[in-house]
Amino acid sequence: MHVVVVGGGVVGVTTAWELSRRGHQVTVLERLSMAGSETSKGNAAQRSYGVVYPWADPSMVFKALPWLVKQDGPLKLRMPPSLAAVKFMFSTLRYAWSPGLFGFNKRAMLRLGIHSRERFLKLEEELDLGFDGGHRGLLHLASTPEELEVHRGTHRLLNEMGIASRLLTPKQVYEVEPGMAENGPLYGALSYDTDGTGDCHLFSLALAKACEEKGVNFRYNVQVKRLVANSQAVESVVLQNENGQQETLEADAFVISAGCWSDELVRPLGLKLPIYPIKGYSITVPLKSPDNAPVSTIHDDNFKVVSTRLGDRLRSTGFVELTDFNRDIPEARIATIRKSVESRFPGCADLDAAETWTGFRPMTPDGPAIIGRGPRENLYLNTGHGTFGWTFSAGSADVIAQVLDGEEPAVCLDAFRPRRYQE
Repeated sequence: MHVVVVGGGVVGVTTAWELSRRGHQVTVLERLSMAGSETSKGNAAQRSYGVVYPWADPSMVFKALPWLVKQDGPLKLRMPPSLAAVKFMFSTLRYAWSPGLFGFNKRAMLRLGIHSRERFLKLEEELDLGFDGGHRGLLHLASTPEELEVHRGTHRLLNEMGIASRLLTPKQVYEVEPGMAENGPLYGALSYDTDGTGDCHLFSLALAKACEEKGVNFRYNVQVKRLVANSQAVESVVLQNENGQQETLEADAFVISAGCWSDELVRPLGLKLPIYPIKGYSITVPLKSPDNAPVSTIHDDNFKVVSTRLGDRLRSTGFVELTDFNRDIPEARIATIRKSVESRFPGCADLDAAETWTGFRPMTPDGPAIIGRGPRENLYLNTGHGTFGWTFSAGSADVIAQVLDGEEPAVCLDAFRPRRYQE
């Protein structure tokens, strides 16, 4: 079967790999010049299988307003907000206040995270991919007694689901992360012992190369304009090719993994995907004192900044910003990320040599990704992963390939069903 995958980020590339591994002929269409160059380019570098949670979190609703006005607060909103941002926020509130939905979605996302970890380990056994990856765990710090109590509740849930985790005292934190300064507020941490790290962009490039060696056709610098469909099936995609010419490409099946741009392709077929581009920022810096740097991934709850060791580099990421597709990088955002690094790991990295990045996480208003069959029998969706695209990519690629082949998916997809926004 010839399958067209729209989108060459980490989700699209892993999807292409799984489909090719199953014997399908695969063509990947990507609007940029190489794989993994949009949201996958400079993300937090954490494969946080146990640190997954729905966007519509009722406990966050009343924390959000103070964050908006606090200079270093993790949530930002462009004023005046756009209509799209307002609609997204009100939709989020509706899902946050839906009884039982947060717990249902969180467990579903954790199950997908468990499966994704298994698929990543299998994939890394099969292929020699150089992407500064590892599975040395993640520490979620607690800077206040209240945050530590939150971790206790999370720890109980993780134990219930069989996910390895530990509650650490401050002394144990410093033993696990000996480079961390002992001058910051710290009441303990929750250790996600089996979580992973890795450079998502390098992974996407390496896996794309492995896909090409298996016969996958990657077409870069092409713009998919629309899907051509009858009442039962998608017949083709209309695209603008690398030479600026319009072209029609036929296939037997189509998988949409276009992130924030997925909705514009499927909406004409009668399915609305309320994906919003949640903006984030990162810096990538060379280490100058590796012994003073993180061993793996540190989530600094004081600044809501995640810092991850990538070989001889450090990647630090922060902020949730609703500003549509504005690509500006305000110095204030980068200053906050620098402040977090300096407070926990002073002198570990050459912050003056920072490579800055901003990108858009394709967030759904409730939180789970959109995975499953679309509004036509040969149209499939694997998109809307929000901040967890890198984490979920291997698992969601496997289950969408199972769905496409008519198999029972390894993970229940009720929480991820594409039509849930119209039910």
